[in-house]
Amino acid sequence: MFALLQVIIKEFLQLRHDRKMIPMLIVGPLAQLLALGFAANLDVNLIPMVVVDQDRSPESARLVERFTGSRYFSFVGAEDTAEAVEPWLVENRASIGLVIASGYGEAVAAGRTPEVQLLADGTDANSAVLGMGYASRIVTGASAELAAAAIARAGGPAVRPTGAVELVPRVFYNPDLKSRWFYVPAVLAMVLMLVALILPSMAVVREKEIGTLEQISVTPLQPWQLIVGKLVPFAIIGIFDTLLITGAARVIFGVPLHGSLLLLVGLTTLYLLNTLGLGLLMSTIVRNQQQAMMGSSFALMIPMIYLSGLIFPIENMPRIFQLISRAIPVTYYANILRGVFLRGSGIDVLWPDALALLGLGLLTLVLASMRFKKSLD
Repeated sequence: MFALLQVIIKEFLQLRHDRKMIPMLIVGPLAQLLALGFAANLDVNLIPMVVVDQDRSPESARLVERFTGSRYFSFVGAEDTAEAVEPWLVENRASIGLVIASGYGEAVAAGRTPEVQLLADGTDANSAVLGMGYASRIVTGASAELAAAAIARAGGPAVRPTGAVELVPRVFYNPDLKSRWFYVPAVLAMVLMLVALILPSMAVVREKEIGTLEQISVTPLQPWQLIVGKLVPFAIIGIFDTLLITGAARVIFGVPLHGSLLLLVGLTTLYLLNTLGLGLLMSTIVRNQQQAMMGSSFALMIPMIYLSGLIFPIENMPRIFQLISRAIPVTYYANILRGVFLRGSGIDVLWPDALALLGLGLLTLVLASMRFKKSLD
């Protein structure tokens, strides 16, 4: 046990003397959180809108005010014809065009259902879909008020007709549908891949390059002591980064932590089994630090990010990629992160993901240890 402690202390001392490593372990995670937290935001506000009001009636003016008075749209210009909207979209001066045809006010006065046209720039599909959804909500609200007013003018009660259905949505766990709440917890998974996958593989390979690994292999140290001693410092740093990023996510971005912090740390330890094992495995395959960096990034990190559900929903992937995602540890850790942060899930809900992480982690560590022992021999 004393020998193992000595190896751990040696690794920490070696990390302290590496001036490039400390910023990557501490400053790097914070920089990545800030960059992705502010940049990875799919919320759409103040969509630039050009208006074509061919009716020019008080009713059409009130409809335009509904759009410009909301936080979703900003008025950037007006045109006389619908054809004139396209140059605004082509030149990226506007993303939405609202066209109110002549006769809108007459239709309102007569109790008929007026029609308006919405022209959207589809090059940014997300903004277009959200913008049209916001516009539909505004028009639906205006239509409901017009219908109530028409009934009141006819002498009836200003209520919905019998049999009408009113949809009242209620969103759990993220009531404002902030995309940042979805993406910020994912930063933790990516940071831990950097800390506990890429850097350990480079650290082991560096010792191969300078020859110290061969010197250590002839000492009385057992292979398992050498493996554990090299991986434990990165695991401790990973837990520290977990606490650091969790605090920053709460303070800077207001992401709630509805679940247990202790549970998050415990399940993160299972995730670290996988990343540390993969890092050790990569170090037994490559010959130098450059290969370790390239191999860990392109062969492991990038595929795991794309196929794990961190960014893209697994349900929308082809069947073959859905099956591959089940063998990726990040898939289960992503469920854990969003479950603990947003839903307040406990171990009674997250135990299948925890069990999958434990199984994959032990398998990866065993395979990596076998290859590492073989390389020492």
